[in-house]
Amino acid sequence: MNRRTFLATATAGVALTASISGAAVRPAAAMTLDRRHVRSLDELRRALGTAVPGTVITVADGIYQVPAGQPIAITGLRGRPHRPIVIRAESTGGVVLTGEQSFVLTGSSDITLQGFAFRQSTTFELSADNRRIRLTRNDFQLADIAGVHWAMIRADHTTLDHNAFHGKTTLGIYLGIEGAGTDQMAQGVHVYRNHFSDHSFPGDNGGEPIRLGVSPRALSTAGAIIESNLFERANGDPEAISVKSSGNVIRHNTIRNSLGGIVLRHGNGNRVEGNYLLAGQNGIRIYGNDHQIVNNYISDIAGTAVVLGSGSVRDHFPGEAPTSRTGNDAPDGVQIALNTILDCDNAVAGESKRTLPPLGCTITDNLLMGDRGQLMNMPFQDGVTWSGNLHWGAATDGNAPAGGFRRADPRLVAGPDGIRRLAKGSPAINAATRSYPDIDTDLDGDRRTGRADVGADEYSRRPNCRRPLTAGDVGPHAS
Repeated sequence: MNRRTFLATATAGVALTASISGAAVRPAAAMTLDRRHVRSLDELRRALGTAVPGTVITVADGIYQVPAGQPIAITGLRGRPHRPIVIRAESTGGVVLTGEQSFVLTGSSDITLQGFAFRQSTTFELSADNRRIRLTRNDFQLADIAGVHWAMIRADHTTLDHNAFHGKTTLGIYLGIEGAGTDQMAQGVHVYRNHFSDHSFPGDNGGEPIRLGVSPRALSTAGAIIESNLFERANGDPEAISVKSSGNVIRHNTIRNSLGGIVLRHGNGNRVEGNYLLAGQNGIRIYGNDHQIVNNYISDIAGTAVVLGSGSVRDHFPGEAPTSRTGNDAPDGVQIALNTILDCDNAVAGESKRTLPPLGCTITDNLLMGDRGQLMNMPFQDGVTWSGNLHWGAATDGNAPAGGFRRADPRLVAGPDGIRRLAKGSPAINAATRSYPDIDTDLDGDRRTGRADVGADEYSRRPNCRRPLTAGDVGPHAS
């Protein structure tokens, strides 16, 4: 490895040590008018001061100690939607930023930060006065300090893609998404192809990889999309994806070998679709109204695959007391349909520890199979409608009403990816009892045409478009 040592200016007051550590970072903007290469923090600050839409600033590989009280300020800097200002590392992960802070953005838009290794000791924050900021191919492993979150996003239309968050053992979340004020959510945040791994905080809660909102923001519609992310050994909290806001989509994520599952803790109108939850301890848990839980594949969970919760309050509403807002909102109008649940301790269950039951919820056309526990255990039944569910295995049917399921071998066959799908002649094919006009594809991306097949898989002979994600599919070095 070639190493070059640079001396920072008196203003920076630090030594910079650079090393080539990987392949060159691909530019985030293909067409530019202005390319600059900088070798110190002072040069970077000067380049930022004169950047225009389309400028690409490449920072030489090295370890950069950012002085206390002198972050890399990006203030009032504005690119354009199709001509962002790009600040990138010379090679992916080759620029290591240490110190209290790194970049601090204020009143800026259309800025891309690419390829950096963040090792700072305080939270990386994007304030609400920024817009359209992209964080791509970065590595987040901040100082492992109790109570320090690693990234907090409050800016509308932020994109986080192909980043890695890993190696936290203390209280604090990897990624939080909030918004302006105390009750609003950032709009249109997109989180995809990131790798969240190895959070090992041993406490009861407070170590979520993703927290999408907090209870005072529950009724704010965020419109976030959390998709195609990989979670491995996410053991810092029972909630790997904790949703505490409304109107979000959680799709095509893979959660493997983790304590955490997907929890709709606060908020309404969220859609959880096409996720893989594999060999973990928690599945999907639901509170609030008008959620859709569809096309998910949940297997080998040492707990319950899907929990339809109970409530301490019937509904959250604007102006309610903070003590009420933190309570559990009883599920109303929740759809649980076309999911495949295999070999879990329990497949679908409710709760009885709170007094308010679900109302107007449906559990339809799911494929439930296992050899232990119960396939259905719903203590509150009056507010739930069942139909078309397919049961199989030595697990008991529990208290599912006789008209809500039938028993038959679904004839599943494991593919090269380990996922068990329908074989020709399966009784699940074309067996759905309801129509689903807003569910036009299955777990694999195959079209659902005519009468749907029961479970997450629509029988097809075509190659699958999707599969469970692996480490090579996500993070800074993925293609």
